[in-house]
Amino acid sequence: MEHPSAIRPETQAVFQAEKMGKATLFRSDRLMVGLNAFEPGQEHALHAHEAMDKVYYVLEGEGLFLLEGRELPMEQGVMLVAPEGVPHGIRNSGEARLVVLAVLAPSP
Repeated sequence: MEHPSAIRPETQAVFQAEKMGKATLFRSDRLMVGLNAFEPGQEHALHAHEAMDKVYYVLEGEGLFLLEGRELPMEQGVMLVAPEGVPHGIRNSGEARLVVLAVLAPSP
């Protein structure tokens, strides 16, 4: 993908039957923008990042943000910030596909 250009991120989603799909939309030393794509029942396990903040923005579907000791409902238009060191993950608990934009800074 060539940047700068205007795109609809959800059209770049990659789904996989066996695990969460990932697509990188942009990457530099300072920033990474990607998509996480979930079939119903798929999950991105609880994890944390050192020296990196992450923003999730739900483009399509619904599910749960997993946080250490908590589960927060997610649906289209909802955003979650996971600062450095905060354990986080995602579960598609809905009946349809789930597409989440992920922004990481600095880039991994």
